[in-house]
Amino acid sequence: MKKTAIIYSLIALLAILSSCDDDYLERYPLDRVSEGAFFTSSKDLEIYVNRFYSTGVFIAENLSWYAFSRGRYSSETHSDNMLFENEISERLHGTRVVPAAGGGWSYGGIRSVNYFFEHYQKCEAPLEEYQQYLGEAYFFRALIYFNLLQDFGDVVWITTVPGMDSEELYTARTPRNEVVDHIITDLDSAIHYLTEERIEKGTRINRWYALGFQSRVALYEGSWERYHAGSAFGVDNPDPDKYFTRAVAAAEEVMNSGRFEIYSTGNPEKDYYDFFVLPDYSGSKSVMFWEKFSIALDKTNKINVLGIYPKGEGLTKDLIDSYLCTDGDPITVSPLFGGYDTLMNEVKERDPRLKQSVWTPDAPWKITDGDTAYWETIWLNLNSKSNHYCPTAYGNRKGYNADTRSHNQSGEETPMIHFRYAEVLLNYIEAKAELGMVSQADIDISLKLLRDRVGMPNLDMANISVDPDWDFPTLPPLINEIRRERRVELVSEGNRWHDIARWAAADELIEGKRPKGIKTGPDGNFLEHTTYPVDDEGFLDPWFDALGAGGYGFDVERDYLFPIPSNELTLNPKLGQNPGW
Repeated sequence: MKKTAIIYSLIALLAILSSCDDDYLERYPLDRVSEGAFFTSSKDLEIYVNRFYSTGVFIAENLSWYAFSRGRYSSETHSDNMLFENEISERLHGTRVVPAAGGGWSYGGIRSVNYFFEHYQKCEAPLEEYQQYLGEAYFFRALIYFNLLQDFGDVVWITTVPGMDSEELYTARTPRNEVVDHIITDLDSAIHYLTEERIEKGTRINRWYALGFQSRVALYEGSWERYHAGSAFGVDNPDPDKYFTRAVAAAEEVMNSGRFEIYSTGNPEKDYYDFFVLPDYSGSKSVMFWEKFSIALDKTNKINVLGIYPKGEGLTKDLIDSYLCTDGDPITVSPLFGGYDTLMNEVKERDPRLKQSVWTPDAPWKITDGDTAYWETIWLNLNSKSNHYCPTAYGNRKGYNADTRSHNQSGEETPMIHFRYAEVLLNYIEAKAELGMVSQADIDISLKLLRDRVGMPNLDMANISVDPDWDFPTLPPLINEIRRERRVELVSEGNRWHDIARWAAADELIEGKRPKGIKTGPDGNFLEHTTYPVDDEGFLDPWFDALGAGGYGFDVERDYLFPIPSNELTLNPKLGQNPGW
């Protein structure tokens, strides 16, 4: 091979496996471990898979440092739930461009886990000693590929560590439904090998988390194939029911295990909020996987230090309006809705999760040595300075612990939930509804448990109140209410954009829309320091100047997926570009 050809192959290898990412430069253990000396003990395998336990793997979005340090609670700015001041989402506004390199197109993690599969059989210990780590490797390959699939759709499925002349470096992308089938198969293997018990206090993957995650993957693909059918994002010969059936089966196995339950102390006015500020989830039957932080190990975050002020973050009016009243009816028809004249009236007689997720003047803000300061301190000075900026005036309270003992400017040990039982219940009931197989008994073992915790009426299939403002008026009432419940229960946990994408719902929820905020003025909340634009009805309209009357410029023919970097297409034209790019 000529010298230029060798160089070209090396460039191609680097690009397809790492997209010039730092993870290739960190290619442990290829450049640090002797193959003959490593992988011979179960401890070696444990050490190897430990590298995959990082927040960056479990939170797939390219979050800012602020959002990362706030955990999942600031990870929904690419949706209709939340916004940051002066940081209009390029995805929502349709202003992304094709990057030359990077852009999330990275196979470094795939390369690393495939290296494990090529060498783990050198282990001299019996399978029983290392099967947990084998199961974890299958899980992580599934997780990393699922993250790629959500961003790019079709991706190259690779199960080896390619050499410089390997054909895999120049192949076309694998169709997304085939990739999902591989992911589900990998998760089946993970489920087979992983322990059923919680190990290391729930911070290490086990069989139940893998099953719960499988329900997420299957629901995602089933929805994508159903709602993108016939579009440029669809698949050949779609079979959504196959995936909905798998989602139900995986969720049912978790639900029938008897190991999990919804956190409740019997206090509907506090339990939802309190659950997200617990200092430890070791014994929790509601959390299936969480991340532990430690000052001693120099692994910390700043969830509470940053969450103490809005810092330009705001929940949207559209989200707030989605919460039901305590009679189980939407605000459009319930006589209990108090209107928009004050924030306290707006949250009165509403689903208790609202008041436990959004800041209200009477909410404890800082508790120090038994003394309590309330959010009214901030409310009276909202938007007076940078820390106090909240473009919608709906501040995100969820996940913030008012007890200042948990605040540490140098770094906190506040735990981070990555997967909880509530999502399994929501995956189950949505998949059942998509299959057209829901009974009232199904609702009673899923949604009812979530509503019971906060004292809300159960959803009665035979008596669903018609909401003239349903997001999806062409879909059945039951589907609309299940989607509403998902939005409310999982708010600020990083799921909303992916739900919008798999439902192909940006035309209803994003395109041409602008996020609004609280009602202001003499007939509404008096916000002395607010300088944000206000619409004709008196509601904050913070991005009117930036977006104009046309709202978000999301292109439904293009913006559901990321573009493939141009350098990758030069190196391998068979990859092909995503629709609209």
